Amino acid sequence: MHRQAEVAVSKVPAVTLGFWIIKVIATTLGETGGDAVTMTLGLGYLVGTAIFAALFVVAVAAQISAKRFHPFLYWAVIVATTTVGTTLADFSDRSLGIGYTGGASSLFVLLMATLWLWYRTLGSVAVATVRTPAAEAFYWATILASQTLGTALGDWMADTGGLGYGGGALVFGAALAVVAVLYVTTSLSRVALFWAAFILTRPLGATVGDVLDKPIADGGLNLGRFVASAVLLALMVGLVMLIPQRAGEHPAREERTT
Repeated sequence: MHRQAEVAVSKVPAVTLGFWIIKVIATTLGETGGDAVTMTLGLGYLVGTAIFAALFVVAVAAQISAKRFHPFLYWAVIVATTTVGTTLADFSDRSLGIGYTGGASSLFVLLMATLWLWYRTLGSVAVATVRTPAAEAFYWATILASQTLGTALGDWMADTGGLGYGGGALVFGAALAVVAVLYVTTSLSRVALFWAAFILTRPLGATVGDVLDKPIADGGLNLGRFVASAVLLALMVGLVMLIPQRAGEHPAREERTT
């Protein structure tokens, strides 16, 4: 009964293959959606960041206040983190002149600091322990940092690394495949592998999003940011409806992996 009660208050989804598919689509949507507001509408990175940051605050407050797991609310917060992560990273790297290398390095340090503070405060960074408002606050702060870092990493790989958008997508896709193999074939910490995969899905989504909406001359498909965003949103909503969504399970087993 005690374990059932713990599982019942979990408001994050079980980590399944469907979870990762939806996550990649959500992060790709964040890239195209963020660019649509800041570039296509011409509002700029600062205004775009302010808009998406406000939406993120509202969404995460609703998520933390909720009494149970709501799939659409959860994924709405994920999309909010990835859109504000896109505009914030672009603002830092481009408007402030930090550059992709400096931005990615600074954001990596911020992400590691957030995870360290979470672990020091609550004793675990396992997703299965996210059952209290404090844990949820750390969880979403970590996700926001990882989404912002992912945008910077994607841009760094495509531009500074010279691989282009398609090449960057292949590199991050291959890195995710390595993490999956390690999960299946080794006994490495499931918590560490989860966060590694979670972080890598963001630059993968960022580079895939750029492939979809950048001009053909720049290595993209020139689909248009609003068209790409609409297609990705419809696909994500459809998958959330079709793929069974349930709250995370087996918290004790997950906690032993930290």
